[in-house]
Amino acid sequence: MERAVRTAAPHALVDTVRNALATTYGATSVQLYLADYGLTVLQPVDAVTHPADALSLHNTPEGRAFGSQEPHEQQVRHRDAVDHHLPVTVRGERLGILTVRLPGDRSTPDTVEDLTQLAELLGHEILVAERDTDLYQRARRVNRLTLAAEMQWELLPARACTAQEYAIGAQLEPAYAIHGDNFDWASDADELTLAVTNGMGEGIQASLLTNLAVNALRNARRAGIGIADQAALADQALYEQHRGASYVSTLLLRFELGTGKVEAVDAGSPQLWRQRDKTVERIDLDAQLPLGMFEESDYVAQTFDVAPGDRLLFVSDGVYAAVSPQGEIYEERALARAISATSLLPAAMVPRAVLSELAAYREAESTDDALVVCMDWFGRQEQDAQ
Repeated sequence: MERAVRTAAPHALVDTVRNALATTYGATSVQLYLADYGLTVLQPVDAVTHPADALSLHNTPEGRAFGSQEPHEQQVRHRDAVDHHLPVTVRGERLGILTVRLPGDRSTPDTVEDLTQLAELLGHEILVAERDTDLYQRARRVNRLTLAAEMQWELLPARACTAQEYAIGAQLEPAYAIHGDNFDWASDADELTLAVTNGMGEGIQASLLTNLAVNALRNARRAGIGIADQAALADQALYEQHRGASYVSTLLLRFELGTGKVEAVDAGSPQLWRQRDKTVERIDLDAQLPLGMFEESDYVAQTFDVAPGDRLLFVSDGVYAAVSPQGEIYEERALARAISATSLLPAAMVPRAVLSELAAYREAESTDDALVVCMDWFGRQEQDAQ
């Protein structure tokens, strides 16, 4: 089955898995569902997808398997068959659910283990196949993306990532019409770099501005220089293009995986909050100039430490500056409450939960970009660091 999946045509992964499972395990039904951009429904991967075919992420067996990230079994009524709902996840990135219907006598623990591994393999192959087909991208869409949103989603690394030392989850809203907010990360054996960016303006202009900023930061990071110089080089690239008329707010951090030491450059509006035990507080950093505002700005990195068990939350101004109908700013009390209320959720689920709380807080719909990135810091065990 692994050979069959790895050699399948990019658009034919589901059919290949379906045929292999029918032959090997007697599967009578196989369906792949992918989470939509807004993380509200699971969309079936078919040649033609209808909105009525979408499954809720909140009150369906498939949605429960997605949330728990554990295989979920469901007995088929009036038939000796069992539906197995299996998470399709790649290094913490929750893509969707593979649902396989098997005869009752074939639904053994060993078979479930095989299916779980197959679902993981399928996730890896989907990410590779997306270079050559739009099938899986189309399946994630409940609505059409704006052009600015298309550009932003293409720029993102993923919506979640897990490693031994940390787990990250992130989400943007409005998912189908985002324009200026962005997040980015990259890691190696010794360090993790994370950036949260907010480009000024709206629509395509904001997306183009953020695109330039993120790629300038990536270019500097891949040259192996420190985050203060990364910010300075990105600042120069933006100023050369826009001469100060447009600029980008960025929060840039570098984590030493072995020690928990953090270097940070606060160049604008994104905020950093920390939950340590039951205490939720904002981490105040030295405010520096946004990238591209003035020619040849100097940036200085400051340091702090994270401890195992810490949760960090990065939010854009579309979150902390939101206002309730009564005129209260979200940052004043409600944001800390939302962080506390989601403390038992894994990092990958926190951003969507906080943004849902935010939507209820505002009551009225908003077109402002809202970004939440959650990081759980586990640290490196002493024996693993040696």
